Amino acid sequence: MAEETFNDTGILLESGTNELELLEFVVGNQHYGINVAKIRELCPYQPPTLVPNAHEYIEGIFMPRDMLMTVVDLSKALGLPPTGDMSGDMYIITNFNRLHTAFHVQKVLGIHRVSWEDIAKPDSTIAASGKGVATGIAKVAGKIIIVLDFEKIVSEINPETGLKLSEIEGMGERSRRDCTILLAEDSPLLLEMLKKCLIRAGYDHLIPTTNGQDAWNTLDRMIKDGGKVGVDISCVITDIEMPQMDGHRLAKLIKTDSRFEGLPVVIFSSLVNEEMKRKGEALGVDAQLSKPEIGRLVRQLDLLLN
Repeated sequence: MAEETFNDTGILLESGTNELELLEFVVGNQHYGINVAKIRELCPYQPPTLVPNAHEYIEGIFMPRDMLMTVVDLSKALGLPPTGDMSGDMYIITNFNRLHTAFHVQKVLGIHRVSWEDIAKPDSTIAASGKGVATGIAKVAGKIIIVLDFEKIVSEINPETGLKLSEIEGMGERSRRDCTILLAEDSPLLLEMLKKCLIRAGYDHLIPTTNGQDAWNTLDRMIKDGGKVGVDISCVITDIEMPQMDGHRLAKLIKTDSRFEGLPVVIFSSLVNEEMKRKGEALGVDAQLSKPEIGRLVRQLDLLLN
């Protein structure tokens, strides 16, 4: 396959449709997927330059068009044996968390347009240990495709790419805030870290949910039970990528429902780039911040909830 670039205008779907484009690829004869919105480009595999004493997942470094980036061997990250034949191997070059990373895969098969409603969250037996790297499971054209948690793979290699409680501790003593924040985040690891950081920042009235659909059901039930915006719920913080319902769809439902007038919605996602910001602005969200900038998120909450 020739080198292919994914530009901002050619791949992204209309805001709030609850759809994504999923790139299907193969590692160790297993089928996996990644949201196309995370991809900068695809290019044929070339042997990288080895780096001494690097993490076991790191295959080396390479420099396409004067941009130095780390190569991650996905077969090692997934605990799969090497295939031997590398004739069709590819690099999937990603752009999330403000990082460019090249993931080495065996084959790229194509792109599928799917609804988040059709992506199931892995059950507790798969994710129980906290070591699972599947963020969703999709059935496409009769095949099971496992949607990988690339952020977790990167954070295992370098924990500094994750949320850091030290950013909040550096703010000094903070008073408790009498407001309730609903969180929508599908990664158990990130959800726990987000809760710890917000509690340390004084925001300890938190309602955690694991996807947009759970978040919407919680909000809808709260209002039907007599809850009020500004009293029982003060703000929503949502990821973008989530099974069942994504963050853009959740934001659209909130911002077009008069029952939630005045409720701030903050997007906190590894996918916040210029195009995603335009999508969020079109939906009327109140702030958009890139993971792992937890300090900026807290300062934004201070402004919105002052």
